[in-house]
Order: sequence, then C-alpha cells, then structure tokens
Amino acid sequence: MKSHIASLLEQTIESFKQQGLVPADFQARIQVERTKDKTHGDLATNLAMMLTKVAKKNPRDIAQLIIDNLPASSHVAKVEIAGPGFINFFIDENALANQLQDALNDDTLGVTLPTKQTIVVDYSSPNLAKEMHVGHLRSTIIGDSVVRALEFLGHDVIRQNHVGDWGTQFGMLLAYMEELRAANGEQAELELSDLETFYRAAKVRFDESEEFATRARNLVVSLQSGDEYCNKLWQEFNDISLHHCHEVYERLGVSLTRADVHGESAYNADLEQVVNDLDAKGLLSESNGAKVVFQEEFRTKEGEPLPVIIQKADGGYLYATSDLAAMRYRSNVLKADRALYFVDLRQALHFQQVFKLAKTAGFVREGLSLEHTGFGTMNGPDGRPFKTRSGGVVKLVDLLDEANTRAIELVRSKNPDMDEATLLEIARVVGISSVKYADLSKNRSSDYIFSFEQMLSFEGNTAPYLLYAYTRVAGIFKRAENIDLSQAKIVLEHDKEKELGTKLAQFGEVLTRMTEKGLPHVMCAYVYELASEFSSFYEACPVLAAETEEQKQSRLLLSQLTAKTLKTGLSLLGIETLERM
Repeated sequence: MKSHIASLLEQTIESFKQQGLVPADFQARIQVERTKDKTHGDLATNLAMMLTKVAKKNPRDIAQLIIDNLPASSHVAKVEIAGPGFINFFIDENALANQLQDALNDDTLGVTLPTKQTIVVDYSSPNLAKEMHVGHLRSTIIGDSVVRALEFLGHDVIRQNHVGDWGTQFGMLLAYMEELRAANGEQAELELSDLETFYRAAKVRFDESEEFATRARNLVVSLQSGDEYCNKLWQEFNDISLHHCHEVYERLGVSLTRADVHGESAYNADLEQVVNDLDAKGLLSESNGAKVVFQEEFRTKEGEPLPVIIQKADGGYLYATSDLAAMRYRSNVLKADRALYFVDLRQALHFQQVFKLAKTAGFVREGLSLEHTGFGTMNGPDGRPFKTRSGGVVKLVDLLDEANTRAIELVRSKNPDMDEATLLEIARVVGISSVKYADLSKNRSSDYIFSFEQMLSFEGNTAPYLLYAYTRVAGIFKRAENIDLSQAKIVLEHDKEKELGTKLAQFGEVLTRMTEKGLPHVMCAYVYELASEFSSFYEACPVLAAETEEQKQSRLLLSQLTAKTLKTGLSLLGIETLERM
C-alpha cells in the first residue's frame, strides 16, 4: 500500500510541474510511512513540507494542493492534513479486504510484476583449490535468496558461479597430483577427499623442492597454452573440487548447479584481447613493466594515482582482467540488463575501478547496471573472522554438521517420544535453516557475531521461531478440514484483523525492496513481523470458535493467506517449512 500511495504522490508532482508550481526538473524523494496512531490514519507523508522552498508556499497550503490534485484511488477512503503539514491517508477496509482476497487466489500473492529484465547474478564463487569454508557462506546464501526473489517476480535470471579455477596455484596442484599418481600407480584414485590437506601438502612440496616448483611453473605454462595432458589433469581436479561444492550446495538448499559454473578459466581466451582493446583505446600505461590503467577519480590518500593492473610484468593476468572479460561476456553475450556481484565488501574499491573502466572502454552496453552487492564478515565471539579453536579456517561442511548435531538435541528435548526418522528430518531442516536465517536476517553490509545458541533459540527473530509459527498456522487447517471456504469472503472488522491484513498487504513492497537493493534481511524482518501480527490476531480473534460462521470463514481465509505468505517468504529466503515440529 505504501508504494500505491507513493505512486499517487508522484503523479501529483508531475501535475504540479505541468501547472508550474514546481520546476520541471524537480526530483522529490517521496517518503510514505505507516502511522503509529491509527486515529491519524494508516499512512502519512511529509511531502508538503519538503516542497515548501520550491513551491514558495506554507506547508499546509501545499498539503491542500496535493490533496486537491491527488488521482482518485479506490484504496483511499479519506485524506486529512495534520499538524504543520503532514498528510494522513485512511485506507478503505473493503478495498484492502478485496486485495487480500485476490492475493489468496494468486500464485504471486497479488504482487504487481515489474517489467521483465535479464539479470546476471554472480555469487558463491569458491576457490577450487580448497574446500568451501565459512567465508563462502554469505555470498552463497544471500545471492541465492535474491535470485529466488528475482525469479518470483518473473525476471530472466542467469546464475554465474565465477569459481576460482585458474591461475598459478593450479600448476602446484597439478604437480602434486602427478607425484601422488607416480607413487600409487597410474590408475590410483586421487587423494582429494580433504582438499585443505591436499592444498597444504602441495604447498609444502612447492616450498621445499626447487625441482617440484620448477615443474609446477612449467605446468602452468603448459596449462595456459592448452596442453592436452595438463588440461586432462586440471579437469579431473576441478570435477572433484566441484563435487565437494555441490554436496554443500545440496545441503544448504542452494539452487546452483554445474550448469551455472562459469569460472575464471572460461575467460582465458579473451584476456589477451582485453589487453589489446584497452591499448587500442589509449587507456593502457606502463608501470614497472606492468600494463596498467590510471583513472583520475581513483587516488591514494596521498593523492597518487591508483592503478588497475591489467597484465603483470611477467605476462600474467589478474582478477581485474578476467572481471573485465566477464563483464563484456555478460553484457554482449548474455545481454544482461543488471549484473549483481555478491562479493565481500572488502573488494569494493576493486569493483568501483573495474566497473568504471568497463564503461569507459565500451566493454558493456549503455544502460547495463553493474552492482556490487557487498557483504560484511561472519565473526566469532571475539569479533574477529570466524576460526577454529586452533586458529584455522572453519570448513563449511563442519559448521553444518555442528548445526545439525545441535538441532537434533534441540528437537529431541522438545519431542522425546518422536520416532527417529521424523526427528532427524525435522532436525535437518531446523539446523540448516537456523544457519541460513541467522545470516540472512542481518543487513548484508554489516558484520555479525556467529552464535549457535542464539540462532537455535525459539525466541526472537530466529528460524526455529518462524518454523514453529508456520506449523501453528498450518495446524489450524488440520482441525478445519471439512469447512468449505469456496464461497467465503474476507471481512476486516476487528482491529487485529485490520492490522494483520495491512501487514499481509505489504508483501509486494517488501519484495521490491529486497530485489532492488539485494537485501534479504528486509524479507526476514517482514516474515518475523507477520508471524508476530498473526500471534496477536490469533489471541484476540478466535478462529474456529468465532461467533458467526461468516466470521469463522473470514478468519480462516486470513489464516490461510498468512500461511501462504509465510511459506512463500521463507521459500524466497531458501528456507524449507515444516508441517510439524
């Protein structure tokens, strides 16, 4: 409803421009907020006070002009001026009830679908030299939730898992694979069940043996030159590494598949052309033998030019080079309208530089929106990046195992007589959901403290609370299986019915905010508030014991829409729901 009122106000501003009341180039940031006191209406705006200087009138006079010029709306019952110039909107309850009725019968809950776009989303992107660790969690699940929401709105979403599958470290890994096979026989299985151990062992050999290091460097050259033997070894290594990744994705309920993998190696053939094209446009400079690009707006604190290194002095390429090639591919081949990059905020400067350079060089189409949707770090109790007790990197699979073990204990404590198979399935959902929701419910740009105790609590804004809230709503219908709702209508009479209905009507606004800025936490806040509103409604408004049949049916429809909205919202966050807990 906020977006509807904002749209009416935008149309009013356009009318003011045509009447000469405000300049033709005037841009107003229209704010519509919900009122705390419902006697003052449902929604309010301070637009009149914002227009005081440009319209050269007092706020109450401007407020009256806004009301006089507002387009007609069946959703607005009354508009009033309050105080120094606030405008209060009273929502028509019948119109709201009709909106809720339509949402109940619609696959997209009555959400107005935007113009369809092609949106490329770059997320997860683990380094295939190692197993996924906790540092990969945020990119993976934040990106996946936004992807789900964008697809729900009808956009053509192209997932891009830009895995780290290229570079100098792969020579070292391939050389170590050779040694293992030589020691264990040509047909021996690769010892890659623990990628971290494998990587560390390869690094030790690289550091201690000059012969090994030379072989590793030669393998890099051969690999980059397309040598068949090296590419075969490299492909085997990648297959095993990706198998590890997709086992984690499956456990997390993440929608990435092998078909979405488009790693650094995919752009290898275009890197030389990137350098040549930048050179042809006169953008390249040389610095200590390296080929770089200087951009005027990027400087150090001391005012020195800050380069984007395109090619090292030894001929090697960097992340910037492959990112430029990826942007060109996403623009010209995938035809993206938006490209979202879910990458750590510490890479903000890098993306600012390469986005600007891609546009300057003409690598991307005019109008393509390049967006770095960065995120903070997951920290331990000490406020530092999450580590093991020994100070090592925490494998993501170990974190999920721990969450599952704790969830089993939690569910068993609540249901000591539950059969084992059911208990394990419920615990699986609770454990994974708790890890994901604890992360998604935080503003992605903020760091947060990881806590099993907090995320597995049944109190507050947590996955267990919301999963239980959903089962509570769904449980009503187990007791109402024989009630025919085919002719039922939603009627909003009690204040708690109106408050729940108003919250249900906000789903579309929340979804828009989530997808425009890549902010899953706004959906988390919404489903939590919706669950709380339903709890208040349920306590104040008997459903199955309602005074009349019409009232019972109306409240059942409200409960049904609540369940549908909760399930949809949680699904967009990548979280399964349960019928029993």
